Amino acid sequence: MPGRRTIGVDMGGSKLLAGAVDSGLSVHHRAQRSFTRHDVSYLFDTVVDAVEETRAGAGGEVAAVGFGIPSLIDQRTGTAVVAVNLPLKNVMFADVMAERLDLPVFVDNDANLAALAEHRAGAARGCSEAVVLTIGTGIGGGLILRSELYRGAIGSAGELGHVVIDLNGPPCGPNCPNHGCIEAMASGTALAREALRIAHERPRSGLGRALAEGRELAGPLVTELAHDGDEAAIETIATIGRYLGVAITSLVNTFNPEVVVIGGGVMGAGELLLGPVRTEVASRALPPSRDLVEIVPAAFGVEAGMIGAAALAFDGLRQRAEAG
Repeated sequence: MPGRRTIGVDMGGSKLLAGAVDSGLSVHHRAQRSFTRHDVSYLFDTVVDAVEETRAGAGGEVAAVGFGIPSLIDQRTGTAVVAVNLPLKNVMFADVMAERLDLPVFVDNDANLAALAEHRAGAARGCSEAVVLTIGTGIGGGLILRSELYRGAIGSAGELGHVVIDLNGPPCGPNCPNHGCIEAMASGTALAREALRIAHERPRSGLGRALAEGRELAGPLVTELAHDGDEAAIETIATIGRYLGVAITSLVNTFNPEVVVIGGGVMGAGELLLGPVRTEVASRALPPSRDLVEIVPAAFGVEAGMIGAAALAFDGLRQRAEAG
């Protein structure tokens, strides 16, 4: 008989990934959805539909659901306080989902859960100090300190994407009052903005021709062109990598991690992104932290948040059982 499973749901700014996961963190069924509207009712309906599809295909008992959402979380109440890229503000997310799904629900920040997955079984396994960054529409961060996921006083720590690296940089987002955050400078959104700028400057480049053809200069296309050798696309990714390297330098100096793990969709660029990141950190960070840290891609790739959300659900069930 198939064993007990949980469902992990990773909600990004534009899409979600759900998966049925066993206690060994192996995935048995997946469901994906894109968010074509940004209102709360539509968001909830889309999430429930994806979970129910995953539940039907799980091949075993589903005991709970874990959610990773790109939001500040108040762990005392399971409230999504504010999300930069989703219509969630002071929403009792855990309670709403538990009622709609009739299952125990556990909620945390999406990047925290990516860090949890990478520490349990991925690129940060065996490390006591790690920084995890997830780079997609926005940028999330998770901290492993003394071998534990660090959440802060009420669960809102680790918002590394909102560390400012340029006082006069571009505005961050509708729910962030800052300018020049890491998210504004080095996210997938920033990559697309930089690609558009360079495409206008170099109309004969691969980026310029793609723009003229009406193609969307988003991360996947920029990455494809860069891997094909387009210098404009390579420069675009390198620029984002340099900004990211500046940000990671501050994190290395602050936390002295053994490893910085980078995940999310932008990591499709691979060494085209990581090379400039490592160069900036090597030239800017302080010794001895600079000499210790490794900067590596996430082992679970874009599934890290989903797997971490499922692990959160297993942890929550165990803690409830231990509490009686």
